[in-house]
Amino acid sequence: MTKIITFIAILVCSLVSAQSNYEIEMKNGMSLWQTGKNTEAVAVFENLASVEKDNWLPNYYAALVNTLASFQTQDKEKVTSLLDSAQKALDIELSNDNQNPELLVLQGMIYTGWIVLDPMKNGMKYSIMAKDIYAKATRIAPENPRVMFSKAEFEMGSAKFFGQDTSPMCEQIAKAIPLFESFKLETPFHPNWGLDRAKEVLAACK
Repeated sequence: MTKIITFIAILVCSLVSAQSNYEIEMKNGMSLWQTGKNTEAVAVFENLASVEKDNWLPNYYAALVNTLASFQTQDKEKVTSLLDSAQKALDIELSNDNQNPELLVLQGMIYTGWIVLDPMKNGMKYSIMAKDIYAKATRIAPENPRVMFSKAEFEMGSAKFFGQDTSPMCEQIAKAIPLFESFKLETPFHPNWGLDRAKEVLAACK
């Protein structure tokens, strides 16, 4: 009996330790990202993803950090490398769950990155792909604020490019604001970004 109790105690301690290590590493990755150390943050998330194979969040953040970084440089080779790396991490999670709206939004952002990189070469191809992925995300989670906002922002970019009216997109972004404010996280590490950006874009509408 004593041996059984000891075994259970060791098992519980190991599970608590594993959970603690996950939280520590996630916080470490987030901290590095917030201080602009993108490469280091991605390395932390990728390493964590190799251990947490049933958890989509580490690869999600590895892809998100690289995707957002791709919009912050004019170096085409660097953009290509960042988007390729983001897609590689995202593909792992999409192969496990292609119905996750957060993953679909990130896929749409990667497609947008390719459009921004070379509108003439990539515009038509990736615009169609982005529209399809945002439509899919909307069917799955129409009340998800990142789905509503990201779809509207993408459509706004297209409308501006073709000189079209952007007021319908502004209305959608306005609807997304309260959804951001009432959105409930499953865990502290689940996606919770977008509100500040949505307010900024909405302010520009006015």
